[in-house]
Amino acid sequence: MIIEHIAMYVNDLEATRDFFIKYFNAKSNDGYHNKSTEFRSYFLSFDSGARLEIMNKPELKDDEKSLLRTGFIHIAFSLGSKAAVDELTEKLKSDGYDIVSGPRTTGDGYYESCIIGIEGNQIEITE
Repeated sequence: MIIEHIAMYVNDLEATRDFFIKYFNAKSNDGYHNKSTEFRSYFLSFDSGARLEIMNKPELKDDEKSLLRTGFIHIAFSLGSKAAVDELTEKLKSDGYDIVSGPRTTGDGYYESCIIGIEGNQIEITE
């Protein structure tokens, strides 16, 4: 069994799509728009085969995204090397994104950094 895709609602579809393309080399489909419900979405595909669906509809409620909450908390991307983690972390930091932690080796052996990415969502970057 595999996870087919993960989905997230966002306020700004285009900015979110551009974020994942710029920093994580996502490839996007042409998008979907249901004119009767105003639901819109893109599927973003990554080199590993993983897919992320980003979605929007007019009646979304945008709650605070506390890092200490139940439910899904972050999405993690493996870059293949410590140097790649360091480089992307620095690029995101210089582009104005907040670094939550790292880069560092965690107690369970991951070399990672965590950032607050597009629309306040936490992203973990690992080697």
